Amino acid sequence: MPLPKNIEWVTFDVYGTLIDWESGAFDAFTKEAERDGFTIERDALIPLFHEIQNDIQSGSYELYAEVLRRTAVRIAKELGWPLEPSRSGFLPDSVPRWPPFKETNAQLDRFGKKFNIGLISNIDDKLLGLTRRHFRSDFDLVVTAQQVRSYKPDPAHFTEAERRIGGKRGWVHVAQSYYHDVEPCLKKKVPVVWVNRHKEKLEPGQKPPTAEVANLREAAKLLGAL
Repeated sequence: MPLPKNIEWVTFDVYGTLIDWESGAFDAFTKEAERDGFTIERDALIPLFHEIQNDIQSGSYELYAEVLRRTAVRIAKELGWPLEPSRSGFLPDSVPRWPPFKETNAQLDRFGKKFNIGLISNIDDKLLGLTRRHFRSDFDLVVTAQQVRSYKPDPAHFTEAERRIGGKRGWVHVAQSYYHDVEPCLKKKVPVVWVNRHKEKLEPGQKPPTAEVANLREAAKLLGAL
């Protein structure tokens, strides 16, 4: 599945691709835990966050803010931090402070000058609206979990994006998560550029993405936006 010769649309995952959610979430957990004199290690937090959030999202749909509250409670229990559930709102409240990667705005500017650009994200509309304050660019398409009432890797995001774009022709998706974005794109035959920030290795049986880059600048160069 090669990249289109004439690219018209480039869509992006948000958290992990444009926004450094790992640093943002770790900072939020650290500050809240310090109130109780509890220390959280990043290397322990991030894998737990992935595991627990994916488990919650695999159930019936609920707003991402609620997913984050439940994630916070379960992580705290797993780590032995006596967090009162009533305080779990610290995590969704932190989302507006999750920072963009240093390269994000410069590269979005480049993409936006050449292509229609969009966001395809596992989040609710309110929290994404707060995150978008970090971006200089406007977007021609936005698809959220709230709009399709499901979470990636369920294909509903990409089905809806295809409907709004008017087909898959000339469309490329750019994302950091193999599980949430690369796999469903490959299944739907949407060309996908994997922003492999963590230098992950594919496991046996995993299909390679259309292309792989280390950062957004490399993605911009690959797609002819640089």
